[in-house]
Parts: sequence; C-alpha cells; structure tokens
Amino acid sequence: MKLRPIATNFTLKDHVYERLREAITEMDIYAPDADLRLDERSLAEQLGISRTPLRDAIARLESDGLVTVVPRKGVYVQRKSLDEILETIVAWAALESMAAFLAAQRASDAEIGSLRKIAAKYTDSYSETEISEYSDDNIRFHQRILEISKCSLLKTMADGLFLHMQAVRIRAMGEGNRMQKSVVDHAGIIEALESRDPELSSVRVREHTMRLHEHVRRTWAMLEFEQRENAKAAKSAQS
Repeated sequence: MKLRPIATNFTLKDHVYERLREAITEMDIYAPDADLRLDERSLAEQLGISRTPLRDAIARLESDGLVTVVPRKGVYVQRKSLDEILETIVAWAALESMAAFLAAQRASDAEIGSLRKIAAKYTDSYSETEISEYSDDNIRFHQRILEISKCSLLKTMADGLFLHMQAVRIRAMGEGNRMQKSVVDHAGIIEALESRDPELSSVRVREHTMRLHEHVRRTWAMLEFEQRENAKAAKSAQS
C-alpha cells in the first residue's frame, strides 16, 4: 500500500481515515496473493504522522468492517467469505437496478451521455493496459448510474458496499472474457436509459450484475478454500 503524506491540522483524524480508506479501496484485496497486512510503522512514515491518529483511524476502519485488528499480529484488510461476497453482489444489484429505474426518469440527456463517454473508449480488441484501465472506468460507470438516479440514500447505501464490489470487479475483469461481455452489457444499459424506459433499464442493470454473481459463484470456490486454510494457519501460529 502506498500513501501520500498529509498536512497536520485540526482535521487530522478525518484526513488519515479518508486517506487510508481510499488506499484500501484501491487494493486488489481478492487477488490470491494479496498482502492484506497493514504495517503501522510504514503507514505512519508514509503519512508523516505519529501512530496515535493512525490508530484512531484504524479503529474507525475496524468499526466500518474494513479492517480487522488481531492482537499481537497486526492489522489486516477484511475480506468477505464467498457467501458474503455473493450476498453483497445481490444487494448491489438491487440498489443499482432501482437507481437505473430512477435515472431513466430523472437524469438529463447530458447525464446519460456521460455514461456513453465512459463506454466509448473501448472496442472489440483489448490489451492488458486496456483491461486495467477498463476496471477503473467500469467502477465509474456503475457509480455514475447511482449518481444520476438523484436519490442520495441509494448512493449512500451503495457506498457501504463499494470497497468489496470494486475489489470483486477488479479481480473478475481479468477472468475469461468478462471485459468483452461487460462492454456489450454497458451498451445495452445506455440504450435503455436513452430510450427513457425505466423497466428495461432496471432489468438490464440487474441482469448485468447478476451475471457477475453467477461468474463468482461458479469460479471462486477456491477463495473460500484459501480463506479456510489461512484461518487454520493463523490459529496454529497463535497456539
């Protein structure tokens, strides 16, 4: 994890929290070889602060369910189990499909056009660089649907799922031909929104997200196995 130093002022605790949360969000936490341990000394040095405000921020992140503090072991970014990931995807599908329904009714032509601008960069042939860049734009696309729904509570609720949804999408994007399928799905979603069809917009967003659900359900069984093995190793190390 890499962090930029921040200026010390009276809102230091909030700054540290936001900077750590931002950095965690950018991690590929579901990669099989992901390093989930956060070293307090290294973090404090990168931020240019003492450990006191850092620990306050870590406590807040723990209450958010983003990290776990293991006594005498350290701080670890929290990964969800496979069942929890699948439930998170279902919840996101529900929220975003409702957002799409509202966006078809409420968003301006320019706001819907902003989705087409995000999608317009990608064609039928993809390099590794494009896949990496597309992962970021894919997240922007889905967040934008929530924004143009003009329902702030939907956006707030979805933000609570954002860290894990982003991490799942980052990992899944490089598996199989998911980028190509995603590009096609996004085009269909935009067409439904541009036609001002709330029902079709909602259905296409929900089906798109549930295809991710099916992909994860079929291919990520190994993740559950890895987490069980890691838990066993951690327990053995403590005994």
